[in-house]
Amino acid sequence: MSLSDLLLLQLSDPFRIGLLIALFITMLRTRAASGTVIPLAIGAVFVAVLLPLTAQAGLAVPLAAAIGAGIVANVIWLAIILGAWTLYLRLRA
Repeated sequence: MSLSDLLLLQLSDPFRIGLLIALFITMLRTRAASGTVIPLAIGAVFVAVLLPLTAQAGLAVPLAAAIGAGIVANVIWLAIILGAWTLYLRLRA
């Protein structure tokens, strides 16, 4: 499996997307105390490590490659979610 296939597989994982949406909602609730960037960065790394270690144990790729592709996929999804939220706030105002 190539890295681009691995990235596309992780980008289309509904469980990953759900975890990242929950992470974003949690960040919104705790933003006053902990900020925006640090919770999202730590959460992106946490999800990227958690999923290959548990749910995707059958992948025929090295663990480091799965985690690296997971971090990239998480950053892409969090950028999309943050952009959609910013657009929603601008249109609402």
